[in-house]
Amino acid sequence: MFRQIRPAIVMIIVMTAITGLIYPLGMTGLAQLLFPHQANGSLIERDGTVIGSSLIGQNFTEDKYFHGRPSATTDTDPNDATKTVPAPYNAANSAGSNLGPTSQALVDRVKEDSEKLKAENPTAPIPVDLVTTSASGLDPDITPAAAEFQVPLVAKARNLPEAKVEAVVADMTQDRFLGILGEKRVNVLKLNLALDALAGSPR
Repeated sequence: MFRQIRPAIVMIIVMTAITGLIYPLGMTGLAQLLFPHQANGSLIERDGTVIGSSLIGQNFTEDKYFHGRPSATTDTDPNDATKTVPAPYNAANSAGSNLGPTSQALVDRVKEDSEKLKAENPTAPIPVDLVTTSASGLDPDITPAAAEFQVPLVAKARNLPEAKVEAVVADMTQDRFLGILGEKRVNVLKLNLALDALAGSPR
């Protein structure tokens, strides 16, 4: 009987070794060799300290910083473990709001956000990505239009000419992949770091 089941046992052991050990280790080694930055999370450092990842958005709240898309991620309420509270860009709980177009909560939230944005820049149309959340809640990028919309507020908060801030936005705008795939985008964290780098430069 063992002669009949031995091939099955050997195959299980061999395939487990190949698919569970050799292949993962091989791919990890190749990734570290060919794409070390991406394989380690596309981390961004400043002064030797990791301050974020270019793949995960952050919740910037100060006027001197550009803001990303709204985030619908949540976390456990510290006062009641059975409830959740808003926790924008919570990387441990990636999710969308799951609210449909007929949801009154969604309508109210979009209206409230639109009113705030209109007060910041009354003369420009509001880009849709500044009032809609992404499916992950962690989107690190905004459209060039969303960045340009925020230029007046950021320039005023930093006491910089709008033209200078617009130039930084243009420099940080990434083109479509291979020129044809996806859309142009601006990484919010990288943009804000580029603005911080201007702090000591002549205006």
